[in-house]
Amino acid sequence: MALRTIEEINQKIKKGNVVVFTAEEIIGMVKEKGLKKAAEEVDVVTTGTFGPMCSSSAYLNIGHSNPRIKLGGGKVYLNSVPAYAGFAAVDIIIGATALPDDDPRNRNHPGEFNYGGGHIIEELTAGKDIRLEATAYGTDCYPRKKLETFINIKDLNEAVLFNMRNSYQNYNVAVNLSDKTIYTYMGILRPHLANANYCSAGQLSPLLNDPHYKTIGIGTKIFLGGGIGYVAWQGTQHNPMALRGENGVPKRTAGTLAVIGDLKQMSPEWVVGTSFVGYGTTLTVGIGVPIPILSEEILKYTTVTDDEIYAAVVDYSDAYPHMKPTVLGEVNYAQLKTGKITVQGKKVPTASFSSYAKAVEIAATLKDWIKTGKFDLTQPVAPLPGVESGLTFKPLKERAINNV
Repeated sequence: MALRTIEEINQKIKKGNVVVFTAEEIIGMVKEKGLKKAAEEVDVVTTGTFGPMCSSSAYLNIGHSNPRIKLGGGKVYLNSVPAYAGFAAVDIIIGATALPDDDPRNRNHPGEFNYGGGHIIEELTAGKDIRLEATAYGTDCYPRKKLETFINIKDLNEAVLFNMRNSYQNYNVAVNLSDKTIYTYMGILRPHLANANYCSAGQLSPLLNDPHYKTIGIGTKIFLGGGIGYVAWQGTQHNPMALRGENGVPKRTAGTLAVIGDLKQMSPEWVVGTSFVGYGTTLTVGIGVPIPILSEEILKYTTVTDDEIYAAVVDYSDAYPHMKPTVLGEVNYAQLKTGKITVQGKKVPTASFSSYAKAVEIAATLKDWIKTGKFDLTQPVAPLPGVESGLTFKPLKERAINNV
C-alpha cells in the first residue's frame, strides 16, 4: 500500500518537517518501533558508498582558441595523459584509467602507476591548472595545428563527471590460491589464501537498499562527488538476473548505475585519483542515493543488515581471469568486517577498498541536505531494468580469426 508520494515528500522538505534516517540508523529505528509504525513516520532513507570505480570519466569543453583548432581527429594530452577528442572541435573526454604514453606500465612488474586519468579528474576538481597539449591536422575553418596552454575548471565552458559504471550492487571477495603474489584491481593478493579483499559499503550501499530498483531509476537525483548528480542510465554490465537470496539481495555482482553531474560543484574529498600497484589508475568516487519511503515494502528493503548480504569468494589467480564460474564459498559482510573469514578451512584476514566511514559521512551529509531543504527528490522518468526485463550481462562472443 502506498504511504506517500515523492511530491508529498518534497512538500515536507519545503516546509522543513521531513523525517530522514540514514540506512544505518533505520535498522535500529525499525527494530524499536516496528515496520508499520516506522513506515508511517519516515519519509526518506539515505545511503552512501565511497570506493574505486574504474568506469569513470570527465568530459570537457575547453572553448575556442584564436585561431581556432579542431581537436577531433587530432591528439590531446592533459598533463601528459591522453584524452579522447574524437567528437568535435573542442570537446574532449578523459578516462580514469588513462596513462601517460611514457608510463612503463607493467614492463617492470609490478608497475607503480603513479599518475593517470583519475588524478587529472581529481586535480581539475581541486581547481588546479592542467597543461593541455594538442595537435591537429588543420582545416580551412580550423587552421591551427598546435596548441599548448593551461586550462582550469573555472574557465571551462563545461566540466562534467560522467561515469558509465558506478555503485556496483555487491561484488566479489578476492583471494589468491596460487603460489605467487598477484596484483589486481582488488589490490595485492598474497599466495595460498594469505588475504582476502572486498569492496562494498554493505548495508549502506545504495543498490543493496533498493535491490529491485523500485525507487532508483533514470533521473534519480543523487549525491555525486560532493555535489549534485543524477542517474543517467543503467550502468554498463548491469545484471539484474544475478543470483539472489530470499531477501531479494544479490549474492553476485548485479546492478550498476551510470551517473552524471557538474564537476564544478564537486570536491576533491569525494573525487580522488587512485593508483593500484601492478594494475593501473582509477577514480575513487563518493555516491549517495536517497530512497523515498513510498511503502512498507521499500522501508523493509532499507533495513537490510551486513549479516544478510552475502558475497562470493573468488580466486583471482585462475577462476576470475579465465572466466570460470567457480566460487569458493559465500560470506556475509558482517563476517568480512570482523577482519577474518574462513575459506577452505583456513582463517583469512580481510581488508576493504570501500570506506565504510566515508559511506556513513555521505549518507549523513545527504540526510542533512534534505532536512535543511538543500536537496529535494526527483521522480525517475524510467525504471532501471529489473529481474522482469530478463537483462543479463553477456561476455564477449569471440570469433576465431587469429587468437593471440
